[in-house]
Amino acid sequence: MKENYSAFTLAEGRPACTNTLATAKEVRSTSSLAILSRKGRGMRAAFTLAEVLITLAIIGVVAVLTIPGLIKNHNEKAWSTAQSVFEKRLEVATKQMNTEEKLAGYSSTMDFVNELKKYIKITKVCDNNELTKCFEKKIVNASGVEYNISELSSSQFTKDNWGTETIGVQFANSVNALIAYNPNTKQEPFNNQFGASASSMAILYDVSGNKNPNTIGKDISMNANVKPLGCMIKPELLGGMCINQILAPGTGYTPMTKAECEQAVSDGELGIQWCYFESDYWAGAVAACGGTDKLPSVDEGTTLARWMYNNNRIGEFTSDENLTIDTTKASQLFTEVSNTFNFSIWTDEEAGIDQAWERIFKTTMTDSGNCVRSKQNMALCIE
Repeated sequence: MKENYSAFTLAEGRPACTNTLATAKEVRSTSSLAILSRKGRGMRAAFTLAEVLITLAIIGVVAVLTIPGLIKNHNEKAWSTAQSVFEKRLEVATKQMNTEEKLAGYSSTMDFVNELKKYIKITKVCDNNELTKCFEKKIVNASGVEYNISELSSSQFTKDNWGTETIGVQFANSVNALIAYNPNTKQEPFNNQFGASASSMAILYDVSGNKNPNTIGKDISMNANVKPLGCMIKPELLGGMCINQILAPGTGYTPMTKAECEQAVSDGELGIQWCYFESDYWAGAVAACGGTDKLPSVDEGTTLARWMYNNNRIGEFTSDENLTIDTTKASQLFTEVSNTFNFSIWTDEEAGIDQAWERIFKTTMTDSGNCVRSKQNMALCIE
């Protein structure tokens, strides 16, 4: 027998086969451990309940952060698409009316809308006293201020007082609108580039019907003929006064000639009593805002000054040179504010043929007094 296969191991004094059996047991033990190790790794690959809950929580947080943005983008895209489609349909309809010489010659908005129905499908029409049967009761402007639709009249709705009523309209594609017709509309039947809808009407429309958010700049749009709606500053900050428009002389409004002013006086319109010789800027401001009652009173000018200078001691006549205008507040109304801040606004009071009352605003002082009606003051329109 060879030495490697002897019955006894000389070193340990036991049969050599004992080592062989031990080796086999060790192999089986090692295999079992390997299997258990693999099973352990397999079991570890599964998520525990805590890990699942943590993962779901993370997904929830991500969803909360991202879904509103996705919805917002989706809504804005939907509104923009709906607006483009509606504007194109309206343009096609009014251009066809222009081509067929059916666009001009109406004395009322209702007559115009009844003709428009032949060119674009309209499901409902509401007269000036029932606008909210065709349109939302309240809408919100870009500043977040609510505007009551039932208070609209043509003079409040259109930039220029066309003398026609505002009509509510519901179109077949779920677009609700307010329309005022321009009786001075000119038609050009042989001009395919004629901007018929732009010249013939003022229109404010809501592409989401009666659904929210009913906000100008989102689901509500308007053309250039509509007067800005809503208060620029919350009325409660200005003693209840609602400023809805500020017009610069020359660009926002133009002066009245003496002949135009005298005609307004003769017709008993606008509340004007006297007329300046020529270029009556005060009368022009009155006409642009829709009447003397649409300009602030002297007292309201004082209220505005108190708010703008953060000083409740300001009176009708203030000569204190140590005031400091709040440029943050001022910039909410006037876009250009500088160290040389200096402007005046018209009030609703005349002071004879050649003068009217104004409120002066400067960087360090404010005052009110009479000024010649050829002065080019700002026109601040109120509701």
